[in-house]
Amino acid sequence: MANRVGQQLGNYRLLRLLGRGGFAEVYLAQHVYLQRRVALKVLHTSLSDEDIEPFLAEAQTLARLAHPNIVSVFDFAVEDATPFLVMDYAPRGTLRQMHPRGSCLSLATTSAYVKQIAAALQYAHNHQMIHRDVKPENMLRSSQQEILLSDFGLALFAPSPKQVSTQEMAGTLPYIAPEQIRGKPEFASDQYSLGIVAYEWLTGMRPFEGTPWEVAYQHVSVEPPRLREKDPSLPEAVEAVVHKALA
Repeated sequence: MANRVGQQLGNYRLLRLLGRGGFAEVYLAQHVYLQRRVALKVLHTSLSDEDIEPFLAEAQTLARLAHPNIVSVFDFAVEDATPFLVMDYAPRGTLRQMHPRGSCLSLATTSAYVKQIAAALQYAHNHQMIHRDVKPENMLRSSQQEILLSDFGLALFAPSPKQVSTQEMAGTLPYIAPEQIRGKPEFASDQYSLGIVAYEWLTGMRPFEGTPWEVAYQHVSVEPPRLREKDPSLPEAVEAVVHKALA
């Protein structure tokens, strides 16, 4: 897919590529008149005329989400059939970048992160929106040290795992709930994904590993190893909370 650096979408000039996934590319961009720097997400789809109005309606729903732990979306449009969203730019990167795979976080740090993401998810659920892609790559650090949940775009524009390839889902499968694998996500699916993230932060490993198909099977059919088997120093109450999320 083409790199759009140097191009202009709407009133935004694309400065550099920040990240690329199965559903979108995210660029650092700048408003040509206001000189404001933003994160601009270009979706990997071309909308037909009849698809534009539903996209704009869904984007309006996303833009109405106003919570201190959710990345703000403040503009969106379709240009030459290409839909894009404009969001606040979080210059400090993601929690995955700060804590690479294998990192083991303290209980205090994990608790602080989980509380913020859980608050964001509760707010979204109260507004009838399922995130569907809760993972450290979609958790950003704000300049005020807050954790911001990003990438609700998956919830809006890729409603079923059947629409994407196994390769594209490789980064999501370790965190995906069993019912979402079956194409029937619920609000509890986000809680399950956050439970997997908490498990990984507390132990330095995820409960299920293997090929994408092996991981998907384990989510559906295998009980996760007990948290305190990995770290007996963890309180029983913490283990109970994490495994309730994974039940």
